[in-house]
Amino acid sequence: MAEFAYPKDAPKFVKSIVLAAIAIFIVIILFNIFRFFVVIDQGERGVLLEFGQAKAIFEPGLHFQIPIVHRVVVFDVRTKKEQVDAGSASKDLQLVQTTIALNYHADPKMVDKLYQQVGMDYESRVIAPAIQESIKASTAKFTAEELITKRSLVKDDTQQNLAERLSTYYVIIDDFSIVDFSFSPEFDAAIESKQTAVQQALKAENDLRRIEIEAKQRIETAKAEAESIRIQAEALKENADLIQLKAVEKWNGILPTYMMGNSIPLINLN
Repeated sequence: MAEFAYPKDAPKFVKSIVLAAIAIFIVIILFNIFRFFVVIDQGERGVLLEFGQAKAIFEPGLHFQIPIVHRVVVFDVRTKKEQVDAGSASKDLQLVQTTIALNYHADPKMVDKLYQQVGMDYESRVIAPAIQESIKASTAKFTAEELITKRSLVKDDTQQNLAERLSTYYVIIDDFSIVDFSFSPEFDAAIESKQTAVQQALKAENDLRRIEIEAKQRIETAKAEAESIRIQAEALKENADLIQLKAVEKWNGILPTYMMGNSIPLINLN
């Protein structure tokens, strides 16, 4: 290749302009060469647009494109997380604030449809409204108390509603959970009062059962004592000498020093 020669009498600024023009030309050539290729990273998908129309989905790797004719829009298809607060009303018209956590990702096989129908900002345009509507639809099926006692059912119902809404826009749910329910201070106070009443009633019931058991125990003890007395009385009737035998067993061998009235000694010494 012949070397470019400058006229000896050319001013220095002319040489600088020529060198700058050559450099710009080289940069333009290189830029267009590199624009013939696009790299899609792991966790991404590329939507190939031909004059604005979606034509193909690029998997991770190096892909060819025609400058000006083609353009590639890169979608992140990795799992993303959203934690959202939503206000709604229960079946018994109690105000409830629900906090949910959602893990989701764009369907890698349908990112071209997602781009055509929604666009790159599908999180704010699709996911946030779907969460709000799903929570309102589900909480309206349960009373405020059931939202607490039947939390797993509320979660399943909300997740099903949300999955149906998001599947229309080619978004897949990875995980869903209800983080918390918050109610009005008046409702919280009513729930606490009810729990206190339940605990007091349970304590009273337990006390009553304890009293009944103790009464039955005393009755059984009395019955046993009465039966013992009856048996002893029957034995005394059948054997009159048993009384004297008992007295002899308890006598210490000392006779009384005097007797009064018509008292008869307990034992006949003759």
